[in-house]
Amino acid sequence: MNINQDNFKRVLKDSLESIGLKGDEKLIWRLEYFAKLLKEWNSIHNLTGNDSFEALIENIIDSIYPVSFLSKPSSLLDVGTGAGFPGLILASIWFDTPTILCEPLNKRASFLRYASLELELNNVTVVRKRVEKLEHKPFALISSRAVTDTKMLLNLTKNVSNKDTHYLFYKGSRVIEEIEQLEDNLESKIIKRGARQYLLLTPIKKMI
Repeated sequence: MNINQDNFKRVLKDSLESIGLKGDEKLIWRLEYFAKLLKEWNSIHNLTGNDSFEALIENIIDSIYPVSFLSKPSSLLDVGTGAGFPGLILASIWFDTPTILCEPLNKRASFLRYASLELELNNVTVVRKRVEKLEHKPFALISSRAVTDTKMLLNLTKNVSNKDTHYLFYKGSRVIEEIEQLEDNLESKIIKRGARQYLLLTPIKKMI
């Protein structure tokens, strides 16, 4: 299907329903407006390599799909949010979950701040620094897409996690290889959607 500005909203709603998520009008407005803002900024600042309507729909659905199998966390940290995927999209649906988007590049952080204000996401704070420099109490959920390998991500976020922190990493074909390098204090589960492999890491509760 050829997706354009005129049918973007309808295709977005249909795509959400196809993965079991029926978006309310506020969510649909946020996602549609986000796409508009990203295309405007991308024409000047080159935030993402592909801002076609087809790519935007896929990136939004890719970002939001874990909501179909995850409970809403009490707090969220997204590492390397870039142009908004997945952190700003997750914050749009978990709109009452305190969320920090950690993005070191100035132009991307500026876009995230502007978009958060325009989308009325009062739960979002944008921090322009590398995650290993972030000072914050441990998060309930830490997410990341296409930043670095799993072991490195766990190491980089060790100062903002604890024994109760869960992790959601958006992975590709090397996910099994990365899991094999992990210590045995986390249980791993992979949920597949096309070429995407969502890696969910949860703490293993030791019996006393």
